[in-house]
Amino acid sequence: MSEAERARRLRRRHMHERQAVIFGVLLSFLALSFVVAAAVYTGNLNVPFFSRAFTAKPSPTATHDPQPCPPAGALPVAAGSITVNVYNGTSATGLAKSTGDALTQLGFKVQTEGNAIASYIGTARISFGIQGIAQAYTLAAHVDHAELQLDTRKDASVDITLGSAFVSLKPTDKVTLDPNTPLAAPVGCVPYDQLATAPAATPTATSKG
Repeated sequence: MSEAERARRLRRRHMHERQAVIFGVLLSFLALSFVVAAAVYTGNLNVPFFSRAFTAKPSPTATHDPQPCPPAGALPVAAGSITVNVYNGTSATGLAKSTGDALTQLGFKVQTEGNAIASYIGTARISFGIQGIAQAYTLAAHVDHAELQLDTRKDASVDITLGSAFVSLKPTDKVTLDPNTPLAAPVGCVPYDQLATAPAATPTATSKG
């Protein structure tokens, strides 16, 4: 065998050895990557940039601004004098319609039933202007854990946006309103003239409310 042939065979052997080493390293890296990925996925390894807790989107929650206090000495308003717009802030079909029917049976003047522009996480949000504070508190007496929000409307109408935690109105025997007793100011409320007002909402009314 000539020296040239021996040199070629030696080069080929070295090339095969290098290829074997490279393939071995690649296979080891792939195996290690699989093990790490499995550990991260199952929660056995906490890697900030890959952990599910790091990448998960936070769940939406209801935000509650301070609610305005009722005017001193303000009495509950007769249901027949309160104009209510009912909006569905959930994906449930017909919630605004069924709740509007229930409010009508209680004597409220339901003007609009429809879907809210945005979903609401919570029981219900009652929106109203300065002229409708007593009306809003009267309506809120029929809803557990309602959020009261002052906006810029000029009339005494009241909007109620039903949220994902809403089930139904309170039973009438659980509604504690006395037409001759002033509305009670809840703990933590703020005089309405000290609150920033939100723009009046214009939810979309549809037949699916």
